[in-house]
Amino acid sequence: MTLRHVVAWKLAAEDAGTRAAQAREIADRLHALVGVVPTIGALTAGPNVIEGNWDVALVVDFADAAALDAYAVHPDHQAVVAYVRSVVSDRVAVDFQL
Repeated sequence: MTLRHVVAWKLAAEDAGTRAAQAREIADRLHALVGVVPTIGALTAGPNVIEGNWDVALVVDFADAAALDAYAVHPDHQAVVAYVRSVVSDRVAVDFQL
């Protein structure tokens, strides 16, 4: 079974330039986890490119729920989480089997 984890964030900054820079920073930090967090299967993240949507999204695949749990508590992931929490106003997520 493959588990797909999908997350999207709205950023708190009112300035569009600031939101764009923060979205890019989030995506870059998430991409940097590949090869560092061993349970990540495939990972794609990026800032929004169409007006009116949420600001940045993540799609990451794991072998199973245990692999997702290991990712969630990994110290390098927790460092990204700390940054994300400092700049977001809202988060939505869904996990489903492929």
